[in-house]
Amino acid sequence: MSDMSRIKTFNLPDLGEGLTEGEILAWLVKVGDTIELNQPIVEVETAKAAVEIPAKWAGQVQAIHHPEGTTVEVGTPIIAIDTDPGAGPLEALSTTATPSGDLPTPSAASLAAVEVAPAEGMIEPGLIGGAAPGGRTAVLVGYGPRTTAAKRRPRKNAAPAQPAAPAGVDHGVVVGHKPAPTPTIPAPQVHDRRGGASGGAVLAKPPVRKLAKDLGVDLGTLTGSGPLGSITREDVQQAANGASVVVAEPIAATTAPSFGADREQRIPVKGVRKLTAENMSRSAFTAPHVTEFLTVDVTRAMKALDRLRGRREWRDVRVSPLLLVAKAVLLAVQRHPMVNSTWAGDEIVVKEYVNLGIAAATERGLIVPNVKDAGRLSLRELADALTDLVQTAKSGRTSPAAMSGGTLTITNVGVFGVDTGTPILPPGESAILAFGAVREMPWVHKGKVKVRQVTTLGLSFDHRIIDGELGSKFLRDVGDFLTDPEAALLAWT
Repeated sequence: MSDMSRIKTFNLPDLGEGLTEGEILAWLVKVGDTIELNQPIVEVETAKAAVEIPAKWAGQVQAIHHPEGTTVEVGTPIIAIDTDPGAGPLEALSTTATPSGDLPTPSAASLAAVEVAPAEGMIEPGLIGGAAPGGRTAVLVGYGPRTTAAKRRPRKNAAPAQPAAPAGVDHGVVVGHKPAPTPTIPAPQVHDRRGGASGGAVLAKPPVRKLAKDLGVDLGTLTGSGPLGSITREDVQQAANGASVVVAEPIAATTAPSFGADREQRIPVKGVRKLTAENMSRSAFTAPHVTEFLTVDVTRAMKALDRLRGRREWRDVRVSPLLLVAKAVLLAVQRHPMVNSTWAGDEIVVKEYVNLGIAAATERGLIVPNVKDAGRLSLRELADALTDLVQTAKSGRTSPAAMSGGTLTITNVGVFGVDTGTPILPPGESAILAFGAVREMPWVHKGKVKVRQVTTLGLSFDHRIIDGELGSKFLRDVGDFLTDPEAALLAWT
């Protein structure tokens, strides 16, 4: 096999949902590593999720074109792989830096010397969606057609731009030509799939790994206190607090604010924050919002949850008030189907299925994954689905598909000690319910003032679809279920 045919360049694929770019969070391999087919090689953050991208070929890593922290557009070459390393050494394969210190973007001449991954619709069978090493499932969706250059985030105190290289000098991937010596860039740090740097089997979830990176803690030096010896947030924070430099605890996956001379900090708007801002602005200024509130006595519902937890078949199931709120919403939708609909310009699309969204505050920002066809699930199945949804969101592994297609949403602001709110509709949905904190309050019960468990519900809806009567009846039904869930089940099912 010739040098030209054995080197293949892998482009950043289209990760679905119309996404056009992604930020390289972490390289999971380094130059010289031998990799397997479908082995995760890079972790990329899009506007919706952080995903690991698997290798399309087995072989040896010959070049990494963009370092961690680079925002790369779909279709941009990111890595070169020698698919036949046993055939002998290559004559030359440059991984040198440009005069400005950045990793090179391959030129047209250099790309001509390699084989590029097939375009969308030409994906080799068996590589996408197949089982990856360790039982993982590859997450690639397709390949974007564009081959635009990557964008770099501006660096503080960046050195002035250097003059461009003379014509004919190629800093890309070159086979069969040995370039003049140029400054080399250090190989990117390689992260273990489960957390730490290469060389150790470090177990840590992605948010914990990012926290360690922000605080400058080497995961390889820690002993985990979590399940199976995994490293937790507390382990990382304790290590950071014991260091010579005290670092403030991060908020929302950021380090302590760093203010300049003007006492201001400028934070780039990207990823989940950028998508959230676009969606909320579009929804707030497109759909006429109306919000209604209802305060209800949920004492019986809380007692019903306690009885449910005590049943033998439910002892290993996470049972929370959110489960009953979700069930109440699903039953109320059956009684008022128009609430589960979408405004489509010249028509209203009423949906028989309910993809129930649950707003989740994660270290990457606000996301709204949804339980598909939640109305068909039993209470036990719904409990398991909600538990899986929350755990996946907390671990930073929610996929773009899990956040698409929602039809109605619940936002549980009560976990923050808030009584209720006026939530903004997710685009394409006609209603969202805010579930407030459950508090002990004086309440008139059977003619006497007693201490009862009380919560406040807030329902925002699209007034183009839902008028006041329909919105009020829907909210009242949700409240009736939470007031006496057992009686509501007997009456409605």
